Amino acid sequence: MRTGLVPVPEALELVLAAAAPQGEETVALKDAAFRVLSRDLAAKRTQPPFAASAMDGYAVRADDVAAPPAELRVIGTSAAGHPFGGALGAGEAVRIFTGASVPAGADTVIIQENTQADDNSVTIEKGEAKGRHIRVAGLDFREGDVLLKRGTVLGPQQLSLAASMNHARLPVYARPKVALIATGDELVMPGETLHDGAIIASNTFGIAAIIEAAGGEVLDMGPETEIVEDDAETLTTAFVKAMAAGARLIVSTGGASVGDHDLIKPVLLSLGAKFDFEKLAMRPGKPLICGHIDRDGDTVRVMGLAGNPVSSLVAAHVFVRPLVSLLAGRPAQTARPVSAVLGCALPANDEREDYVRASATRRDDGTLVVEPLPVQDSSMLAFLARADVLLIRPVRAPEAAMGDPCKVILLREI
Repeated sequence: MRTGLVPVPEALELVLAAAAPQGEETVALKDAAFRVLSRDLAAKRTQPPFAASAMDGYAVRADDVAAPPAELRVIGTSAAGHPFGGALGAGEAVRIFTGASVPAGADTVIIQENTQADDNSVTIEKGEAKGRHIRVAGLDFREGDVLLKRGTVLGPQQLSLAASMNHARLPVYARPKVALIATGDELVMPGETLHDGAIIASNTFGIAAIIEAAGGEVLDMGPETEIVEDDAETLTTAFVKAMAAGARLIVSTGGASVGDHDLIKPVLLSLGAKFDFEKLAMRPGKPLICGHIDRDGDTVRVMGLAGNPVSSLVAAHVFVRPLVSLLAGRPAQTARPVSAVLGCALPANDEREDYVRASATRRDDGTLVVEPLPVQDSSMLAFLARADVLLIRPVRAPEAAMGDPCKVILLREI
């Protein structure tokens, strides 16, 4: 185990080490949004499956309209889903609509703006080259083409493509199951009556949202585990129950420091946990226990966050979010810091990496400009809720001027 105050970059590498998705499942297309493909996906059909018209107009032979104006006999209609059943011969045309099958014998489509129709004939006022306004069969893709690779996050475009490839069900990585345990005798659930010395348990609601957004599944282990008393036996039971429920990651809040009532570390040790680190050179969020328990051939990761609501949420953005992303099959880069510039000067930093709650705007050129919020007290959730980003100030960072580059973690789309 790393002792002392562990730098955040080193701690993050320890958290993400060997993290990879385990298991896959097949889900209905409608349930696959933002899941991650576990296998390459090949097209089951050719698209378009036939030569199709790209415009409304008339299907003709290019030779018949090479010297306009040319009058042709209209012998039928081809509409989407209702193709013309015959073949087109010399001096003939078929009325055709966008997406409809081009009839046999035709090799060009004349847009209707360049025609004059009269009963059963049409006059072509402007000719076109052979193949004009026709989408050939297989223009988009052909049967057997691998169009979606393993590891692809299935967003709107990818889901539409998979549907067009004729896949009704998709192979995806299993969502990692994450258990949340909030500990503290002072905690009560939102909506409950507050007794003397009580505070509302808020941490797990925000952390659950972070886990879900990263691709994880928060386990529902019943109301008795929503808040766990500061009691070693009760805490042990909660961790054992989480592991029995299939949790790949257990995140606790509270009890992660070294006080008389901080029981997370001794409880985890009693369960055979091995720790990577337990203190960070980070503000807020200095106490953070990270390790794993080997149980029945599986590795269950454990992370003990501080009880302070702001500290636990910041730590969840920095550590839990990228870890769950990897376990879900997503690239950890989706939760990595992004580049920005400072909108004001900043003083030098000390020996702890600082995660400053900040507002952010985008310039017309796309540059992200950030400024710290006026209050950074780690107990104040209202200011964290106002923040757009976490501005990262590295250990012993020198004074910074307005316009200097910086790194931030996005808390929302900007």
